[in-house]
Parts: sequence; C-alpha cells; structure tokens
Amino acid sequence: MIYEEKTIETIPVGPLGLIPLKSCSELGAKVNDWLVEWRKERESDHKSTIAFAGYQRDSYIIEAATPRFGSGEGKGTINASVRGDDLYIMVDVCNYSLTYSLCGMTNHMSPDDHFQDLKRVIAAAAGKARRINVIMPFLYESRQHKRSNRESLDCALALQELTNMGVENIITFDAHDPRVQNAIPLKGFETVQPIYQFIKYLLKTETELDIDSDHMMVISPDEGGMGRAVYFANVLGLDMGMFYKRRDYTRIVDGRNPIVAHEFLGSSVEGKDVLIIDDMISSGESMLDVAKELKRRKARKVFICATFGLFTNGLNKFDEYYDNGIIDRILTTNLVYQTPELLSRPYYINVDMSKYIALIIDNLNHDDSLSELLNPTKRINKLLEKYRSR
Repeated sequence: MIYEEKTIETIPVGPLGLIPLKSCSELGAKVNDWLVEWRKERESDHKSTIAFAGYQRDSYIIEAATPRFGSGEGKGTINASVRGDDLYIMVDVCNYSLTYSLCGMTNHMSPDDHFQDLKRVIAAAAGKARRINVIMPFLYESRQHKRSNRESLDCALALQELTNMGVENIITFDAHDPRVQNAIPLKGFETVQPIYQFIKYLLKTETELDIDSDHMMVISPDEGGMGRAVYFANVLGLDMGMFYKRRDYTRIVDGRNPIVAHEFLGSSVEGKDVLIIDDMISSGESMLDVAKELKRRKARKVFICATFGLFTNGLNKFDEYYDNGIIDRILTTNLVYQTPELLSRPYYINVDMSKYIALIIDNLNHDDSLSELLNPTKRINKLLEKYRSR
C-alpha cells in the first residue's frame, strides 16, 4: 500500500504535536517533513470538520528547550500551547555530542541527562496535552534489564516513572529485552524491528547478491540474539548459524567476564555471503571477532547489521578490518547519534528510519492498528521480488 493513499477511517486523537528534543533534532526534522508531505497530499471529505482542525500544517514541530543554570541544574520549557494535543516527544539518550556548562566546566550529556530532560519536557506540558507518547529509539537503561544478585532494575524503574507522569505509549526500537514491558503491563509499549530497512538499504548498495540458501547465510553473534536472526533467516529463506561466547567466569574485566573464544554452530559458510545481525555495536570487539572467524571459515562477503552503532571505542579497528578485507559493509540506523567520521567511511551504510517513525506516528494519531507496520514480511517479499527481477 502506498501510504500517501491512506484511507482516513478514524478522526485523530487530537491535533498532532511533535517535540524532538535537541538530542533528536535532525531525525525529528525528517519525520516532520514526511508527515507534512503526506497530510498535504491526503484527500478527505472531513478535513473541514472541527475534528480535523489543524490536521494540515506547515510544521508539526512544537519548539521546546531544556536550558541549564550555571550549577548544572536544568528546566524544561515548551514555547507554544499544547492543550488538547496528541504529543510525540522524541529523545536520543545516546547523543553524547551535546554539552552543557557545569560551574565553568564543559560536561558532555550522558543518558541520565537526556532522560531527565525528557521528564522535564513532559512536566512542562503539565497535564494539558490530550495524550503524551514517547519515542525513545534506544531504550534508556535497557542493558540493565534484569537483576543478578543485589542490583538495581533501572529500565523497569524508568518505564514506571514515565507512565506515572502520564505517558500513554512508549515506542522503542530493538529493545535489548522486550520483557521489560512487564513493568508497565497496562500501557502501550512497542519494540520495533528495522529488518525491512536493513534489507532495503543493503540491496540498494549491493546490486549483485544472490539471496538464496546456496549463496547467503544469516549469523547470530551470540545466543541472546537468536530470535532476531531466526526471523531474518525465515523472511529471506536462508540458513542460519550461531556463535556462542565461551567466557572465563573466574575473572571480571571492565565489569564482565572476558570472552575466551567464539564457538560456531551451523553449516559451512564457505563461499557464501554472510549477514551478521545484532541489536547494537558497542565497542564492536565481539562483532569483529565473529567476522574474523567467518573469514577464517572462507566466507565470501561479510555484512554487519546492527540497529544501534555506538562505536564506543572509535573506528580504528573497523577501518583496519575493512582494509584487510575481513568486513565489507556495516549497516546501522540513524536512530542514535552518528559522528561525521562514521558517515564518511566507505564501508558504512546509513539506514534512515525517519519514514518508518512517521508512519508509526501517523497511525497512532488516528488510533489505527500498528500490526501491518510492525510485520514487514509482505514488504520484504515485494522488495526481494523486485530485486531478483532486475
């Protein structure tokens, strides 16, 4: 279905308001452009009715700011009326490029700072909005999702804080463990997979791939990401393999047990193109070890797909592996901050998610079902058919 031809069957929950925080301003501007374009083109007999007041605008962005005092304390301000609006607040908790002054020193913003700013903007709406929805692509504290011994459950606490402040829906992407939604069972929580977008951008760049089980394989770099890889392999009709990390449980280095070896389970990868699928590249060590192991097993091309490219240890190691022919492409989304250095790399493919987010917002604003959007199988099959017929 061409989305611009969406049939309007329900009235909007309220006038649409988009508040991308400073951490998410670039992505928010792209999402806004899609919404403006679609709603200008969309024909409806109801547009002149009072229920559709403010349906078509030149911009849905509502200006908000989170200034800081010299002591580092902050506040949230919204610079327009939001009474009766259906608000969508966007935040990127991983954007470390933003800074603020703390007693004359320059501080980089941490995920904690971004989460506080999100709460400040929600508080500034002061209960006047019709509904508040949060789009947080990288779920705050999602890596601290379960308790081992005496530990805090930060992600569950954060979700409860947001819903206690009046948030109705939380939209995130590829949550580290979707079961954290058990903390807020009566509120909307969606974790979205960008599988269709990965395939779309890979096929756009690599024009000579054979997508069948004789020439391609999907690899999960660890047992935790099996579900993601199984879905990917089934949709594409490919075989799947998995590595599991053998760790030294007698030692702890940098807060975790060091990996001794990556053991492979699966059929031969010799001569095949391989897709390594994961939710994030943090330091990237584990992903690069897996790529090296696959090349040692004579894989032809190695493509790495990860929803979030954090690259916490820089890009030098990735550059080296690319120059040595161990990796061919890295695909990550624009859901988190991307450095200019990353965007300039010849092996990097930037997967733009703005259209998908705009589709989700548009559907939610009309209280339409998201099932079709969250299950991309039909769109992927159509894409593969088109690619093979070229």
